[in-house]
Amino acid sequence: MAVTALDVARDRAHKLVRPGPHVIVLFGATGDLSRRKLIPGLFHLGQAGLLPEDYRIVGTSLDDLDDDGFRDFARQALGDFCRIHFGDTEWDTFKERLSYVPSRADALAAGVGQAEQSIGEEARRLHYLSVPPSAAGPIVRTLGEADLVDRARVIMEKPFGTDLESARELNDTVHEVFAEDQIFRIDHFLGKEAALNFLAFRFAKGLFEPIWNRQHIAHVQIDVPETLSIGTRGSFYEATGAFRDMIVTHLLQILAVVAMEPPPSLDPRDLVEEKAKVFRSLLPIDPEDVVRAQYQGYRDEPGVAPNSDVETFIAAKVQVDNWRWAGIPWFLRTGKCMAEGARVVSIAFREPPKSMFPAGSGVGRAGPDHLTFDLADTPRLSLSFYGKRPGPGMRLEKASMQFSLGETGQQQDVLEAYERLIHDAMIGDRTLFTTAEGVERLWEISDPLVKEPPPLRFYTKGSWGPPEIGALIAPRRWRLPFERKWRGGG
Repeated sequence: MAVTALDVARDRAHKLVRPGPHVIVLFGATGDLSRRKLIPGLFHLGQAGLLPEDYRIVGTSLDDLDDDGFRDFARQALGDFCRIHFGDTEWDTFKERLSYVPSRADALAAGVGQAEQSIGEEARRLHYLSVPPSAAGPIVRTLGEADLVDRARVIMEKPFGTDLESARELNDTVHEVFAEDQIFRIDHFLGKEAALNFLAFRFAKGLFEPIWNRQHIAHVQIDVPETLSIGTRGSFYEATGAFRDMIVTHLLQILAVVAMEPPPSLDPRDLVEEKAKVFRSLLPIDPEDVVRAQYQGYRDEPGVAPNSDVETFIAAKVQVDNWRWAGIPWFLRTGKCMAEGARVVSIAFREPPKSMFPAGSGVGRAGPDHLTFDLADTPRLSLSFYGKRPGPGMRLEKASMQFSLGETGQQQDVLEAYERLIHDAMIGDRTLFTTAEGVERLWEISDPLVKEPPPLRFYTKGSWGPPEIGALIAPRRWRLPFERKWRGGG
């Protein structure tokens, strides 16, 4: 009999921590994130044996649905986005665990209470707030009114606030109801297999850690271009923009993982503290070191103001002012409707202080050596360097060594980011989540930019952004697009 990816996942699951009985409450249960990621992710966790043996999922949103309506929604979501094959038996088991209630305190209390009665009244509660920042505070208060705080953890979606003041207000509101150790502020980028690989890459070997510093690294780029437009998310984007949507909540989090000091252990408290030290070391972002831009045609999108000043692209230079990284620029870039979609961290090493190679040899022509991490769902790693071209004379050209998880036969073991983070929250592992201090610090360094943003530029759909980004990184060059492709054409 053939062994399926699901069989492998189940075999792997018994080696991991399995949570005890849980009632999972999905706020925003009929939204886009729930449809694309949360419901399919929970289904996959259940099939892989990573959910409790006894669990219930209670959906709630502003939509007027009943249990059957929510089950129909979930079945369609699985049909569209589930990444494993399943049949009627698996679906029938899953759907019996689904129910739906209105978002009022009394209805929530009754719905969760009924779910708990079916699996045990000491079951833990996991509240997932897949809602905009403006709705998070009222929902947290509703959970308090419904007496659903005990034995509970709450996952809060990004962005956590829209500036320093609103982040502090939201933290204060949440802390009125939940203790800090009950709050899990999610960034799905940190749940990716490639992000976790940074820990193994740096700290499980002695090869790179000795040169992971300002003496050997010239600069770092974190690039997350997207080919998609804002689509039907105009109203959300008008209140958010690329900086709030991506830089504060994703790219600076990745920066912390790349830049942090070696933790004394893999204990979540140690890892979270090392990331917090990086946040404390970040200098305030100077608006002069930022390029904001909007793709042409954005103002014609549904829900967008005809004179909108919201950026759909942002590039920024930031500084980590500590002994390891002082003086080394970190360049962050992200945008919608760009030439390619990618999630790349590129580390540029310093070039030799003097070259022995003759003029015309090609040394330095293709820029410095780079170590590149592709944070795609199938992670990849590339180390580029100069080598001698075969034949007479001394001609140098760039070569690379590459590794792809897809070539190991272990790709089926990878959990999607939301799956990993939901599982971690259920078992109380805070390693990949952000603290109140961390959130507020990132908004604190962003405050100068939020208050006085630079002028808005414009760029063509399908480009790499406005021409001004060249001056931002000069005399260096942006690493994307790559001149050499990943092995296998990827």
